[in-house]
Amino acid sequence: MTRRSITTISAIAAAASLSVALPAANAADIIPKDQSVRNIVLVHGAFADGSGWRGVYDNLTKRGYHVTIVQNPLTSLADDVAATKRALERQNGPVILVGHSWGGTVITEAGIDEKVAALVYVSALSPDAGETTAQQYEGFAPASEFVIETTKDGFGYVSPEKFKAGFAHDVSDADVAFMRDAQVPINMSAFGAKLENAAWRTKPSWAIIATEDKAFDQAMLIHMAERIKAKITKVSASHALFMTQPAVIANTIDQAAKTVSAKKQ
Repeated sequence: MTRRSITTISAIAAAASLSVALPAANAADIIPKDQSVRNIVLVHGAFADGSGWRGVYDNLTKRGYHVTIVQNPLTSLADDVAATKRALERQNGPVILVGHSWGGTVITEAGIDEKVAALVYVSALSPDAGETTAQQYEGFAPASEFVIETTKDGFGYVSPEKFKAGFAHDVSDADVAFMRDAQVPINMSAFGAKLENAAWRTKPSWAIIATEDKAFDQAMLIHMAERIKAKITKVSASHALFMTQPAVIANTIDQAAKTVSAKKQ
């Protein structure tokens, strides 16, 4: 979840420094000119910023998509939703709204915007209206390798000692060190905020699940994706899949955009 969200924090740590190879877009990848959904908004999770989406951004922009990355303040659910709404207001047409980890809670609330055509959850949380993010963990095994340390003023960091094992075991030691030391803390009270809306009840949804994700119980990820009736893709990756699996994520976003565009015709 957001508390288990290892979003990155730097463009360097994102695609370049991770050396994620992005295949050049070929003719089949380029979106057709008549495709109605051409805007993508990416929402990061906790403990990082939006630069971790760099690989996904590069992949999608090469195909011709207009991509916007939200920078969440991580100070409250309301503040993060407001940041996402500001990004949505700047779009000139329908949008695929994407969230990683805690970002899933954010897109669930903000996704009721009329511009949002579909939702993509990347190892992400998806509470219902009236529920809190914290409630999503109830009844599932605790993520023992993902440890949060809370400051006196209520902000959480991923434990430095557990960062690689719990968040990004498939990321190089050098990049993990940077991500660990560049963390953006989240106000832990955000997990107790009740949602007023659940966009997945009215918008088609896709879910990408990292099968080696240590931030969540796998049963929890599957339960959430199935409850929202998402089209599920599984990939062998850690919770840092938004960095290490940009092609899989970009392909899923592209599929969502093409699917909803076809329905509009």
